[in-house]
Amino acid sequence: MPQLNAADWAPQLIWLAITFIGLYFIMARVALPRFGAVIEQRRDRIAHDLDNAARLKEQTEQAIAAYEASLAEARARANGIAQETRNKLNAETERQRTALEERLAAKTAEAETTIGAAKDAAMAQVKDVAAEAAEAIVDKLVGGSVSRAKVTRAVAKALGL
Repeated sequence: MPQLNAADWAPQLIWLAITFIGLYFIMARVALPRFGAVIEQRRDRIAHDLDNAARLKEQTEQAIAAYEASLAEARARANGIAQETRNKLNAETERQRTALEERLAAKTAEAETTIGAAKDAAMAQVKDVAAEAAEAIVDKLVGGSVSRAKVTRAVAKALGL
């Protein structure tokens, strides 16, 4: 094996040094700057993407805050409208209830007047009927006739009129 022959070591070491220095300069001047440029581009792209992500996150948080504020405002307006509508309906209901109570009170008063008149008319007829019945009873029992005025006074006294 020639690489193990001690006499061949000197030229092998020289060629090793020449090859190493040549590869080193090729790597230092050509390959490594390209790798460095690619790594720098990646780092810049990542930094740019992180900046964009942070900016978008901030915009998103602002949009969410604005959305929540508008949602709260809309809820407050909806509650205000609902309360206003509720108050209007309550006022309208109260007005209708008052009008209905007035109509019912008027009808009740009218009915009481009608009932009172009917009661008075019935009592007048009861008084007349009672007077006629008393007159007929006295006539049957006693066999004599009593005057209509006396019978009417007696019936009125008995009825408490």
